[in-house]
Amino acid sequence: MSAEELVAAAAYGEAEEVRRLLAGGARADEPDEYGSTALYRAAVQGRAEIVRMLLAAGADPDHESGGDGEGLPLCAAAVCGHLDVVDALLDGGADPDRREDVAITGRTALHWAASTEHLAVVRALLAGGAAPDVEDAIGRTALSHAAQRGATAVVRTLLDHGADPAHRDRGGRSPADFARPYVGRDIEAELLAEVTVPPGGSVAVRRERSEGGDEGVVVEVRGERGDLRSGRTLGTGHAEIVRLLESLESLESSA
Repeated sequence: MSAEELVAAAAYGEAEEVRRLLAGGARADEPDEYGSTALYRAAVQGRAEIVRMLLAAGADPDHESGGDGEGLPLCAAAVCGHLDVVDALLDGGADPDRREDVAITGRTALHWAASTEHLAVVRALLAGGAAPDVEDAIGRTALSHAAQRGATAVVRTLLDHGADPAHRDRGGRSPADFARPYVGRDIEAELLAEVTVPPGGSVAVRRERSEGGDEGVVVEVRGERGDLRSGRTLGTGHAEIVRLLESLESLESSA
């Protein structure tokens, strides 16, 4: 049985084929020719049933997938907001505080979930033992990522679980420092200034509510045929976040 078959079946959600391949002797952790593992591909695609199947067959939940731009299965599930996969991996023994080595960011799953405003995943990771103040490769915590995103509900959740509002990264920046540049700014204009529209393409802007009820701005760039080329989302809670964090910092400094 080839690893390529198992990885492909996992990615496409072919549960019966995965079961057949594992029963036939396929090794759950063997990467394909590109370095991708079946567990990672199942995790990034949100295939919770297959994730549990691979874990039961001995797949290591903390094994990094070595394909281009890949990393830990738990981080992949977190950044995509696949709560059922996150639960499956945590049940399977995944370390919620493990930092990615393959990816240059050195982030944990909590960093990814906070930076993409997946509140339910943030809560699941914290309930699963994730430490709120673990640093990424440049010293940022999940709170800094959530503050930069403008994700008020995520910020409050992290603070409720003991995140340090006065933590400083290696550049000396606090979580409030990451939210402050967006205060009073037109978020829609900020995002539009960052995008490049291809010839014949288009850009669309919409507003939507996050899982926590916060309003966010979504900008999507599409090609000439309507295919999605890029997308960016940013919350609008930066002013509230700065007020909250500064008040907490003030309380800590006066204690």
